[in-house]
Amino acid sequence: MSEIIELARRAREASYALADASRATKDAALHAMAAALRANTDGIVAANAKDVAAAREGGMPESTVDRLALDPKRVDAMAAGLEQLAGLTDPVGEVVRGYTLPNGLELRQVRVPFGVIGIIYEARPNVTADAAGICLKSGNAVLLRGSSSAAASNEAIIAVLRDAAESAGLPADVVQGVPTDRAAVKELMQARGLVDVLIPRGGAGLIQTVVSESTVPVIETGVGNCHVYVDADADLELALKILLNSKTQRPSVCNAAESLLVHSSIADEFLAQALPALAEAGVTVHGDPTVVAAGKDVVAATEEDFGIEYNSLDLSAAVVSSLEDAVQHIRRYSSGHTEAIITRSQASARRFVQAVDSAAVVVNASTRFTDGGEFGFGAEIGISTQKLHARGPMGLPEMTSTKYVVTGEGQLRS
Repeated sequence: MSEIIELARRAREASYALADASRATKDAALHAMAAALRANTDGIVAANAKDVAAAREGGMPESTVDRLALDPKRVDAMAAGLEQLAGLTDPVGEVVRGYTLPNGLELRQVRVPFGVIGIIYEARPNVTADAAGICLKSGNAVLLRGSSSAAASNEAIIAVLRDAAESAGLPADVVQGVPTDRAAVKELMQARGLVDVLIPRGGAGLIQTVVSESTVPVIETGVGNCHVYVDADADLELALKILLNSKTQRPSVCNAAESLLVHSSIADEFLAQALPALAEAGVTVHGDPTVVAAGKDVVAATEEDFGIEYNSLDLSAAVVSSLEDAVQHIRRYSSGHTEAIITRSQASARRFVQAVDSAAVVVNASTRFTDGGEFGFGAEIGISTQKLHARGPMGLPEMTSTKYVVTGEGQLRS
């Protein structure tokens, strides 16, 4: 039996015990995990320092190093996320719908765990704790395959989480790490029947590989080429604040803005304020000819620039002649993650919301709010940009399936 199949088999066995666990047991395990992360902060940060040093030595971009790096504050945030999960309603057993049929049968559709979930993700070791916690709370055993760049960090975190789960009365195998070599991940993608669903979380290349090569069902998370559109009726002061927050608050994450669209009627006035402010914040603007003409530090944009998820202090920018042109631009280049409109016009806001087909559409607020924690879901698995089962931030309910419970008194079908 191969190592991956053995890991998956052990996860399957652990999933049965977890499916029977009460909310009190699962919440106790989450609190134990949070306490263990805090108690082992020094060891986790020390392991992470090895990964960070190797990443820098290997020439990894600083935006990626930022995703990789842990410090005591980030470890505490991981622990706080687990505690927040413990305070959320358990989705398992929730009745989605229920009624009595004309023949007297009582029909209930209830939420149940998937069973075993595989998470394939890149760089960010905080995902290890988030994914383990949200899978445990929703009753699922989890196989965590992080990137080789975070191997030491993930190994340390998983060891802490396994011990804590066991101390709370659950099998340690509700959380397991998967080797990072390509052969292992390929075998994980082929473990249909032992693994119920795979969730890739990372760059476009990783996601496409999992979607294309997996025989296990996949919930597809997507890259974030997010747009901010400043409408003709926008409050320009508000628009500038939202743009800067969307782009610069944390540029390395998927809900950061990557493209700016400005209505031509206010372009001169807005760009005169926005371009210097972006430059002062360290942002390189890749603009169309109108934007290039409006600012001395603007780089001429290529066709490719408008479709990129930069994950850095770079931003594509274009001037559009109408809201409909903005919508067409977004339809052409968007990854379907998050788009924002800044406007005082209710008609424009309604049209934008109706016409833009992304997982989240934001009116007069930052794109950075598309996040499970900000939505009140607790820690999230990722942002789904597909349209089946789950879309947008995937919290606890999205990590369950359903089954029908049919209760009768001897009814027979005629």
